[in-house]
Amino acid sequence: MKKILAPSILSADFSRLSEQVDEVVVAGAEWIHVDVMDGHFVPNLSMGPVVVDALRKSFPSLFLDVHLMVEAPEKWITSFAKSGANRLTIHAESTPHVHRAIQMIRSAGLQAGIAFNPATGLDTLAYIVEDVDLVLVMTVNPGFGGQHLIPATLPKISEVRRKLIEYGCSTAHVQVDGGISLETLEQVMSAGANVIVAGSAIFEAAHPKERVQEFLSRF
Repeated sequence: MKKILAPSILSADFSRLSEQVDEVVVAGAEWIHVDVMDGHFVPNLSMGPVVVDALRKSFPSLFLDVHLMVEAPEKWITSFAKSGANRLTIHAESTPHVHRAIQMIRSAGLQAGIAFNPATGLDTLAYIVEDVDLVLVMTVNPGFGGQHLIPATLPKISEVRRKLIEYGCSTAHVQVDGGISLETLEQVMSAGANVIVAGSAIFEAAHPKERVQEFLSRF
């Protein structure tokens, strides 16, 4: 399955956001990953629809992969759809009405993803697998960039890939987010991930463009 690099702007320099996004896109990144945090579901605050709107205006054709780490994500679907998101990924833990939220995302004309924290089982997947385009396996506990990958999440990546095949949904993406670096890249790809989110490994590098090219050379 095609591998895709999705740099996370959580680690970008927001005083130079447009410049840095342009740099990694020119280098070959196909998606930009936007981490949205509400200070409740995770212990941090980040960006909202206004940032997605600004990115869409600056990059009309860029795929914007929005990861909602928020409670009650249903409240934000319309705002992010209007701002120009291509996909919204919600957490299985964030709402008691996961299926309804996924349907709302699709009704808004967006692709839908489902995310699982490191210690969360995959039982929910069976009920929504036909309605999602992507399954995100968190390889750290969400909330902050720059963490180390949790090795125990590697078998979970493989389990997701097996389940997608079992359910007849083998074209769905398996995404990983957290602690992804050149040193851990091969581990997550071997486990079955094909969409790689990397934040600090790219934007905190001395030369983000060259770092993107290094990642892509290993795909």
